[in-house]
Amino acid sequence: MSATITGLRRAATESVSGLPRQFWWLWTSTLINRLGAFVATFLALYLTVERGFSASYAGLVGALYGLGGVVSSIGAGVLTDRLGRRPTMLIAQLSTAASVALLGFMEHPVAIAAVACLVGMASNASRPAVQAMMADIVAPEDRVRAFSLNYWAINLGFAISSTAAGLIAEHGYLALFLGEATLVLACALVVFWKLPESRPDAPSTTGADGTRDAGGADPGRISMLTVLRDGRFMTVVGLNLLLALLFQQAYVSMPVSMGQDGFSSTDFGLVIAVNGVLIVLLQIPVTRFIEHRSPATLLIGSALLAGYGFGLTALAGSVAMYAVAVAVWTLGEIINSPTQMGLVVRLSPVHGRGRYQGMYALSWSVASLTAPLIGGTVIDHYGADALWAGCAAVGTVAAVGYGVLLRSLPGASAGGAGGAESTRGVVADAAARGGAGAGGGGGKAASGAAGADGGAEASGGRGTSAASASAEPVA
Repeated sequence: MSATITGLRRAATESVSGLPRQFWWLWTSTLINRLGAFVATFLALYLTVERGFSASYAGLVGALYGLGGVVSSIGAGVLTDRLGRRPTMLIAQLSTAASVALLGFMEHPVAIAAVACLVGMASNASRPAVQAMMADIVAPEDRVRAFSLNYWAINLGFAISSTAAGLIAEHGYLALFLGEATLVLACALVVFWKLPESRPDAPSTTGADGTRDAGGADPGRISMLTVLRDGRFMTVVGLNLLLALLFQQAYVSMPVSMGQDGFSSTDFGLVIAVNGVLIVLLQIPVTRFIEHRSPATLLIGSALLAGYGFGLTALAGSVAMYAVAVAVWTLGEIINSPTQMGLVVRLSPVHGRGRYQGMYALSWSVASLTAPLIGGTVIDHYGADALWAGCAAVGTVAAVGYGVLLRSLPGASAGGAGGAESTRGVVADAAARGGAGAGGGGGKAASGAAGADGGAEASGGRGTSAASASAEPVA
């Protein structure tokens, strides 16, 4: 027993050692942010039960909240590169605190809808800055571990806040709005006092982390067109969108499917709790196992686990079987999140990380908007089993896509210490491609970074999943 405890203690120490102090302050701000993530989780319940609005109106408000995230994903990415990581985070967090508090006092339906859109914009705006700063301050060989620890904090905070929110709501929903605003302000104070700016001062041939910028391009000339023209990176974004659409079904289509099968909301709560519990328990040990393994193998495997995990839902006839299906796709989520974010950084030249992160976060926001429509339409017209079979097919397509993409990616099969050197070569390759495009693309330059539930829920957005992270992957 003592040997087991010693081994666990050593494993825990190795998981958190070697990361810079600035990372831990960023991690702390993420945890504080997610501890206060009350409003998005209970917004629909607040509108329908507390305020008496219709389900369709609650759906409209939820869509506007998601639309705000779509808009801010791009805008915040640009601000992250132009103003810097720290100013963007402060603007986003102060705006979130103000808009969330304001939403608690809104009574007219139009005012509620408008402010909810503002909350969606503000609360998602810190994601590009958080992940860009993480890429700036963490050494390449430690990034997968850092992203995993950040994702773990997102889910730990989300699990605690979801439980606490129910208790706080008993004293009035206004306490939820003011409580979230207070904790977001605390997050902003951590950023203001403890996190110096990490954006590279000026374009140079070699960045601080050993990566190369896009031929020394002027950051002022970088545009989102640069990102859109990067075919390899946009393929990664497209593949992530497919997986984000899958993960979103857990919070949209799965409760509907369970309801049609005669299960209660309590049953769904027990089933979906498996996701959060497994992430909290397994994220760190699984990351230790995968940290120096081939990204290609990990992303292909995670896509298959996600697709066929949701596919198993078609066979579920009991709460236990639903829980098994959730456990399978949750393992895919645990593997995919840090690996995917690490890949985004590898493909991102130094001076455009905010824009690349913004585009990556956009895939989660788009998924949070479209997944309910796709899931509901398929269930209504073809039945839930068709949706789950389609999920298995989508996971297979994503796995094939990763296999084809990463087969030609330098260092995709590298691991261990050599993986760090390969990473530098990959980013240099991405920079060279960005620089080559600059000549014919009218100022096309480099960009980059990974997304998460900024407080980071990537992604997807936790992403939360996109919705939670926007399930979200947020800070």
